[in-house]
Amino acid sequence: MFYVGLDHAHHAAHLDRAFISINTVRGRKKPVPSDDWILDSGAFREIEQYGGYRHEPAAYAAEVNRLARINPGLRVAVSQDWMCEPFMLAKTGLDVAEHQRRTIERYDALLPLVTVTLMPVLQGYSLQSYLDHLDQYGDRLRDGMLVGVGSVCKRNVDMRTIEAILSAIKRKRPDLRLHGFGIKITALGSGVVRDCLYSADSMAWSFAARYEGRDAHDWREAAAYARRVEVMPYQHGWAF
Repeated sequence: MFYVGLDHAHHAAHLDRAFISINTVRGRKKPVPSDDWILDSGAFREIEQYGGYRHEPAAYAAEVNRLARINPGLRVAVSQDWMCEPFMLAKTGLDVAEHQRRTIERYDALLPLVTVTLMPVLQGYSLQSYLDHLDQYGDRLRDGMLVGVGSVCKRNVDMRTIEAILSAIKRKRPDLRLHGFGIKITALGSGVVRDCLYSADSMAWSFAARYEGRDAHDWREAAAYARRVEVMPYQHGWAF
């Protein structure tokens, strides 16, 4: 299932599914016009711009719950994870192990506070580091859970690496329903990637429109991108 990333919540009315950052809807009084949308924690912006979260788990949970009360279509809220790309580590001055520890710490803090499904996130950079994080979560990751795979959105041009990471996770935990953050059409053309993922999101439509001189905030661009994902051909990979 493909969730289109949006920076204007009201555009969700024109799409089947939407992926919207907390930074877009924080304080919003009107319901998001969607029967199926995922709330992102805004992790990328928070870590990249501020080197950490400006809002503690209790504050994030309170806003998630407030939004859930007025949005029956809000299915899932993403936990406050810590990305592990080298440029993110340079921003925080921490290492992969500490980002992984903080990711689980935030999940543990949020889980008893939120009233909707909370999506845990696997973090890492090397293939082994993702498997290590899987072990660190332990029995927190119950059978069939929806689990995000982070720190892959900047690696879409390196499709083989994404294939290898997702396949390794699925071999170890074939029961998990994996969600890929920021997975573009390039990677979604891989049968291995598609077979490993239960769902994915992307705002690549906006960047493409801006690059090509069109309106980067036009919902029609988002809808066209979603249709391309839905109809694009691919062959099953069966790598895992």
